[in-house]
Amino acid sequence: MRLAGKTAIVTGGGSGFGEGIARKFVAEGAWVLIADCDKEAGARVAASLGEMAHCIAADVTVDGDVAAMVQAALVEFGGLDILVNNAGIGQTPQPMEELGEETFDRIAQVNMKAIYLAARHVVPRFKQAKAGVILNMASTAGVSPRPNLTWYNASKGWVITATRSMAAELAPHGIRVNALNPVAGETPLLKTFMGEDTPEIRAKFLASIPLGRFSTPMDIGNAAAFLCSEEASMITGVALEVDGGRCI
Repeated sequence: MRLAGKTAIVTGGGSGFGEGIARKFVAEGAWVLIADCDKEAGARVAASLGEMAHCIAADVTVDGDVAAMVQAALVEFGGLDILVNNAGIGQTPQPMEELGEETFDRIAQVNMKAIYLAARHVVPRFKQAKAGVILNMASTAGVSPRPNLTWYNASKGWVITATRSMAAELAPHGIRVNALNPVAGETPLLKTFMGEDTPEIRAKFLASIPLGRFSTPMDIGNAAAFLCSEEASMITGVALEVDGGRCI
């Protein structure tokens, strides 16, 4: 029970890696608020986790929704110890100059601006408490980028740099900030990255992962639980690769 008594927000917790993180956190004793723009998905996960989990419909790119999300955690749990900025979107593979401006803006809003908005509402509370943990979802794409995913890759590189900068600035206030760099996983985003889900394309992706499999939501949940626990109390500013060796 590494997170016993802790309270957490997990954005994008209604599916994929966010669901894996929410499930692991509850298993480790945490109270979890699942925030997702898909209200039904968030409610499904929360219901399956029982009284330790609650859900809220929230668009993490809208300041009012983020404020409501944080307030809901305070009302439901009486406090907040952990923020997991997991919500994210990808792009289909294509030459960089062909990606539409609307898609680029959406990538920037969900993968980057959402972290900024969450920080505006959470960091002052963590500073007042002189404690808190923030975990951002980056990607191996920010370390070892694949061709034709340039703007997604760039957004995840931004997350890694933001995480390191946040960690340096917030450490004197007792706040730790880390990131996870998953490799492609068995989540709804997998098909987006591959363009189409065929045995040939899957084989090509898997060939780049030395351990020979995609990541799973539980892989990411396990790593998240460690970084957000007291076992990692001396770890901040790290972007931990959970990638089966892809970035070696």
